[in-house]
Amino acid sequence: MDLRDEARLLELPEGWQLAEEGTAIRRDFLFTDFVAAFGFMSRVALLAERADHHPNWSNVYNRVAILLTTHTAGGLTEQDFALARAINALNAPEAGAEV
Repeated sequence: MDLRDEARLLELPEGWQLAEEGTAIRRDFLFTDFVAAFGFMSRVALLAERADHHPNWSNVYNRVAILLTTHTAGGLTEQDFALARAINALNAPEAGAEV
């Protein structure tokens, strides 16, 4: 998919932005504490495993940074957008995320 296509850029899930020169999307999440951040990562891990599509990510205390790309395609695919949408659905205030 050519993400330079303006219509495709409009499909970025809320809060996500292009990264890595358009070959990935990323989002940073902020939580109330480490336990909330780690719980979120556990839920994302279950989604990723089910989708067989795994994020590049990091965690420092209450912050989680997620980068999505499809390595086998050398860039973005619908899998990245679908996982980003699923991750967004987990990121509800009751899950400990600060919005």
